[in-house]
Amino acid sequence: MEFTYAPPDVPLKILHRDEAILVVDKPPGLLSVPGKLEGREDCLIARIAAEIPQVLLVHRLDCDTSGVMVFALTKAAQGHLGKQFEHRQTEKTYVARLWGHLTPESGRVDLPLCADWPNRPRQMVSHEHGRPAQTDWQVIGYEGDTTRVRLHPLTGRSHQLRVHMAELGHPILGDPIYASGPARDFPRLMLHAESLTFRHPVGGERVTFRSEVGF
Repeated sequence: MEFTYAPPDVPLKILHRDEAILVVDKPPGLLSVPGKLEGREDCLIARIAAEIPQVLLVHRLDCDTSGVMVFALTKAAQGHLGKQFEHRQTEKTYVARLWGHLTPESGRVDLPLCADWPNRPRQMVSHEHGRPAQTDWQVIGYEGDTTRVRLHPLTGRSHQLRVHMAELGHPILGDPIYASGPARDFPRLMLHAESLTFRHPVGGERVTFRSEVGF
């Protein structure tokens, strides 16, 4: 499944920097890391490295998703943060706009996911081959024919939030892979990483970083 990559020409937005970590606000439409195909070298970590050469990757956001990302500035910090993500010790909150009116106003999606190999990068629900995936949702409000929700992924599978919402019958607006018809006809994927909580790799204090939703 191909797409035209047109990364946004916007300045780097740093939310926090200290001796161990860098927290940035990722814009939509920018890859977190270089793509495998030619012409996809421009990405968030490359832009950061141009200013901060020692930057190290900890996690990723989908190209079309915006919001909070943390990077490490030392190998020790990278290892510390990586273990927190691996052992689900971080807390991630996303805001999304969905097609239709999602009810009830809160709940949990518990559907295992795996890659849809013939249609990569598409993911799919598979009770036979999928890995466990859970997402909690809370409705914030209804806007016309859409629903604004806050999403709390309990696992970190690829495209998890996008697949889970589509499986509920309420795809995320502007999703080029899982939405169709009028739900797809929006200028961007309306999914934003609003906050990220973790233990600071130096000292262990629990810290939270937030990014304002742009839609």
